[in-house]
Amino acid sequence: MSHLRKIFTIFFMIATLLASMPMASAEDDSDQSGDTAAAKVDASVELPKMQVILDKIKGQVSGVSDESQLAQLNDMAVDLGENANTLSQNLVPQSQQVDAQLAVLGPAPTPASGVKETADVTSKRRQLLAQKSRLDDQIKQANALQNGASVLSSQILNLRRDRLKNQVSLNTGSILSAKFWQPLYNNPVDGPKIVGFAQDLKQSVLLSLSPDYRIGTGLWLLAAVLVMALGRRYMEEFLAWVSINKLTEGRFRRSFLACAIAITTLLAITLCCNFLALAFARHPDSADDVRDLVSSLGVQSILAGLIAGLGRAFLSTRRPSWRLPVINDDLAKALKPFPIVIATLVFIFQGLEAFNRAIETSVSTTILGNGLTAILIGLLCLMMVIRTRRIRRKIEKTGHEVERSRIAGLVDIALILTGITILICLVIGYVGLARYLSYEVIWVGILFSTFYFLNALAVDGCQVLFSTNSAPGKLVTRSLNLSEKTLLQLGSLFSGILKSALIIMLILLLMNGTISSSSPGEILSRIIDFVAGRGLEKLNLIPSHVVMAIVTLVAGIYVLRSVRNWLDHDFLPQTSMDAGMRVSLVTLFSNIGYVLVILMTLSAIGVQWNKLAWIVSALSVGIGFGLQEIVKNFISGLILLTERPVKVGDLVTISGIEGDIRRINVRATEILLTDKSTVIVPNSQFISQNVRNATMGNAQGVVTIPLTFPLDIDPVKVKDILLSTFTDNEKILDTPAPSVSFKDLSAQGILLSVTGNVISQRLISSTRSELLFDVLVRLRDANIALSSPQTMVIEQKAAEKEASANLE
Repeated sequence: MSHLRKIFTIFFMIATLLASMPMASAEDDSDQSGDTAAAKVDASVELPKMQVILDKIKGQVSGVSDESQLAQLNDMAVDLGENANTLSQNLVPQSQQVDAQLAVLGPAPTPASGVKETADVTSKRRQLLAQKSRLDDQIKQANALQNGASVLSSQILNLRRDRLKNQVSLNTGSILSAKFWQPLYNNPVDGPKIVGFAQDLKQSVLLSLSPDYRIGTGLWLLAAVLVMALGRRYMEEFLAWVSINKLTEGRFRRSFLACAIAITTLLAITLCCNFLALAFARHPDSADDVRDLVSSLGVQSILAGLIAGLGRAFLSTRRPSWRLPVINDDLAKALKPFPIVIATLVFIFQGLEAFNRAIETSVSTTILGNGLTAILIGLLCLMMVIRTRRIRRKIEKTGHEVERSRIAGLVDIALILTGITILICLVIGYVGLARYLSYEVIWVGILFSTFYFLNALAVDGCQVLFSTNSAPGKLVTRSLNLSEKTLLQLGSLFSGILKSALIIMLILLLMNGTISSSSPGEILSRIIDFVAGRGLEKLNLIPSHVVMAIVTLVAGIYVLRSVRNWLDHDFLPQTSMDAGMRVSLVTLFSNIGYVLVILMTLSAIGVQWNKLAWIVSALSVGIGFGLQEIVKNFISGLILLTERPVKVGDLVTISGIEGDIRRINVRATEILLTDKSTVIVPNSQFISQNVRNATMGNAQGVVTIPLTFPLDIDPVKVKDILLSTFTDNEKILDTPAPSVSFKDLSAQGILLSVTGNVISQRLISSTRSELLFDVLVRLRDANIALSSPQTMVIEQKAAEKEASANLE
């Protein structure tokens, strides 16, 4: 802890020096900005100018083909929208001031009131009303300009995205050709630009080392070194101490520490890069292209820090026992350099692309940079797989088995296919496609890794928060007076909600973001547009919509099944519902969910809700001719699931069929017979026919055995034997007690009926069999026989006997 105090003391000293350092230029800038803010802007002059600028930007967008020019036009549109918003906000107080003055003057008197006011008051009111009307119109124009600039920026972003897709499909030449490498040794177009930028960069460095800025530059450099060398390390150790000493023992410690490692690494790299940028590019006289490059590198440092942090958290070579994924220690050490290498490559090549945009390099130089990016990332994918397999073989030779999950195998296959595809695309000349695949594999890896850690943190956190053994769980139980069962239900519920939210965010980011063509702001804007439903107003069956529909269908089915499994295995078993009710709820949820997934798929493909009228009409005709039975069974199934006259697990008899209900589907119900065969019964029969539900309301079963005895038996003794047989059987209930009834007395004998109750209808058959065996044994031991069946003997007359004798 003493080391931490030293580090924090150093940071506070640096912050104090930076805050107290006098900067003449900064003061001048603040004075100028204050003067600018103080000056009033004439909206009647600025609004027409803004409209002209907006129209010019719109006219130039359609004719621009260069990516950098589109980016500049997008920046101009964004700045125009911000200026219009600022102007609108400045006009609102003026309008409110006019309203206050009108309130002081009051309304104009009516002729009926007989009150007359002076000409000055009337003229003043007229002027204020005109001014109020003018200000309202100007506010509306400013808001319209802001909306128009926002829409134009979105259109430019979509145009850039579409052009990027088109560039992916272009053949720009193989990397094996001399044309691809020509910008390295013969580049008359971009050479002067690069030299000029180098001079601007040198000038920025010299300005940062000038006497007025030298101390600040040194302090920023020292801050960058301290953050990267010591800040990350001690902050990570502090969070590890917190997880060990302050958190509840369990998996939550490991997931918390893994996320802490990722976040501390991200913060350290991002702060270090931004401190370096402030050290060398904070002078107001620095060139604009240098400022743009430094600003872009500051944004890209976030991505590099995230890659490095996720890699360190995954491998966790310093604390192997705290590693979340199941990875062999030797394999983790072998993979340790790869996250840093990938983060460095992404930072360098993203910076190279920002440099190309800053100085507006030619197409050949841009293609060279994209090709180099794709080459290194493709080779890196193959090297990772080769190295991991080599380490696995080396470990297996020592006699140790390496646990390898199916996901790890899929990752290896994906990396191999991606690396080979990238290299093939480079060889045949599709550099844009190779570059797109290179960044896309990194983006997918970042998203799935982040999802893995956040999902583990959410699940483990809910287990700790809603556990009866943890301090937060005890606090929640005492505060809300909850039972242990309810607390577990809340834990499962919140865990499922968080997992569903993470899955949805993962899908949205996979569909709407990529590090190759979007900034974080653009990705967020696309996600918001997707959630808001923009872009689905028309029916456009284009390939991107079809792909979106397929992704929506697959993702929707996956989410639906995940939630259904969670309901079936985690949440509902912890409730007081019986098994039949749980199955009915899960089935009803699945049916509604599949309908919603289909509707979402239709929306993603571009079908509007009001365009489905023809589908409803077609279904009406179909129902009238051939679908009425299907619809009838479907509605009957919904009635069975909601009213529940029968439920899963009931013993029913319908149309001479007796068995247990196994499943209630949308169209039919499955009944399992005693011979393990299944009968499919349409749902409509359960609504229209008489159904015997033997287990409804937990009905008891009745075992009745009729027996016929000879007339010469002792009825009292036989009654005692029968009652003792039923009483001694464990399945026969004591209440109501077994009984023997005298049913009939005839020439055949005495008919007695013995009756006993069992707990369920399902026990009648087996209990009856046991009782019959026991009754026969006891009656035989008591020498009591059952009545024999009567036989009929026919005697022939004597004459008939003599006639037959004579014939013989």
